[in-house]
Amino acid sequence: MHTADGFTEPDPAGGFWPKHEGPIGGLVKMYEGGIIVPVLIACFLIVLVFCIERFMTITRATGSGNIAEFIRKVQYHLANKNVDAAIAECDKQKGSVGNVMKAGLRKYKEMITDTELSTEQKVMNIQKEVEEATALELPMLEKNLVFLSTLASVATLIGLLGTVIGMITSFSALGAEGGGSAAAELSRGISEALYNTALGIGTSAVAIIMYNVFTTKIDGITYGIDESGFTLTQSFATLYK
Repeated sequence: MHTADGFTEPDPAGGFWPKHEGPIGGLVKMYEGGIIVPVLIACFLIVLVFCIERFMTITRATGSGNIAEFIRKVQYHLANKNVDAAIAECDKQKGSVGNVMKAGLRKYKEMITDTELSTEQKVMNIQKEVEEATALELPMLEKNLVFLSTLASVATLIGLLGTVIGMITSFSALGAEGGGSAAAELSRGISEALYNTALGIGTSAVAIIMYNVFTTKIDGITYGIDESGFTLTQSFATLYK
């Protein structure tokens, strides 16, 4: 692909996207897809970049170990009134659920020694601390997902646009010319249409699948955060009336 061997001179009448004949097969053949193909390839690369970025971020936010098991360990330590051991479990978890739980546990520990507030006020303070910590964690999880959801729709439409342009090229050539040259132009236009369709659908499919995978993982983390807040408030209300 780094030499001009096998290529013919581009047709100057082709305008911005000149027609030529070159090596057949592989990615080089995608040139025949027309000017829309580079746009679709760019969309696919953007989807790929955001998929990698979200995968790394959400994996880090999930933390180590099973979230449900982590919450059970914290509940066990709180039932034994061992708040420091519960905080140590949060340090081991290293995820968003652990971060929220740790913030709540610090307030939990502070409220144990507070002698001025009522139990209800202490519980509300713990709940408020959990909500504030949650507000810091959730935006990080949902960041950039909008690009995947947008490209899932836009890539299909761009592919459809390329398909329509390819079919217009095909039937314009069929109407303007006759014989073997018309058949060749018709074949070229259909090929252009199919390349655009394939790239558009493929990009959209990857974006949709990964978007659903990431939102499912985020829902699991969010559920764990909600359960953490419930665990802290219920434990305090029960043990420190």
